[in-house]
Amino acid sequence: MTSSRFLSYSTIVPDKLLYALARPLLFSLDAETAHNLTLPSLKRAAALGVTGALAKPEPDPRRVMGITFPNPVGLAAGLDKDGAYIDGLAALGFGFIEVGTVTPRAQPGNPKPRMFRLPQANAIINRMGFNNGGVDAFVRNVQASRFYRNNEGVLGLNIGKNADTPIERAADDYLLCLEKVYPFASYVTVNISSPNTKNLRQLQDASELDALLSRLKDAQQRLADRHKRYVPVALKIAPDIEVEQIGNIADALIRHKLDAVIATNTTITRNAVLGMPHAEEAGGLSGAPVFDLSNNVIRALKAELGDALPIIGVGGIFSGTDAQAKIDAGASLVQLYTGLIYRGPALVRECAAALRKSR
Repeated sequence: MTSSRFLSYSTIVPDKLLYALARPLLFSLDAETAHNLTLPSLKRAAALGVTGALAKPEPDPRRVMGITFPNPVGLAAGLDKDGAYIDGLAALGFGFIEVGTVTPRAQPGNPKPRMFRLPQANAIINRMGFNNGGVDAFVRNVQASRFYRNNEGVLGLNIGKNADTPIERAADDYLLCLEKVYPFASYVTVNISSPNTKNLRQLQDASELDALLSRLKDAQQRLADRHKRYVPVALKIAPDIEVEQIGNIADALIRHKLDAVIATNTTITRNAVLGMPHAEEAGGLSGAPVFDLSNNVIRALKAELGDALPIIGVGGIFSGTDAQAKIDAGASLVQLYTGLIYRGPALVRECAAALRKSR
């Protein structure tokens, strides 16, 4: 089938129906296999111009972190760890794309299987472990994307540390990645909240966080001077934190003048999925069970932060109503991941339409 014939067919058959037809096949495969099949297919479709037939959300610009976002619905990091599929993902109508998490050196991540669907709960458990090809390959992928080359939208680059880097030297990994990705990012996210890298969440503790943010802000200022361009830095935190810890994090964010906070990553709790197949697998749980957890963190952060810096809300968004709940809790923007896997591209438009209507 030629691309022009496919375009005509795609115009007649909405992507919601196309995904409804494709999902049973994808869900018949191992979760990681389906992931590795879908992204290259999306990339090829974008290269052929097929994705141009997809309906896009109406413009709804939001000014956050000094950046104008075309609409407030973004893609969360984790789906495209190497930045290899930016153009295909951008075609789905997101207001911004975040890729990574990338580490200084390539690493394979944890042994397979390491990703599990829990359809009863609209959830996924993953213990990928920052599998990626390293920051140099990541940057080459970003530079090769049409999205970056043509300055087509907002691109977040998410950075982490290598699994074998001692936690006391974690800041060195973040600083190296920050320097490498800085020239190519609309904003940079510092991921200290994945449960799949040993001791990583320790960096959310008050003393470790204070030291890390101090070094990051110093580096950010040096890089801004060098490149004559200020790139905002956001911090991504976990949902499994106590109220006191939220207060400490908020205080550190304000003192060090971070540009945003992303709430939240996946949870290590299993209360919502007890007894379900795969519920006992190690890793981070994402999807519907994280919805209330992340909203609670967003509300607590907003109470502490006020308008000092914006919150990007992520976790369990499966509808436009869910996206609005994140905004009502205190978020300025939202991000999707697991909901996209279960609902398909139509979710992007639904969320964007709901947030536009509510303004």
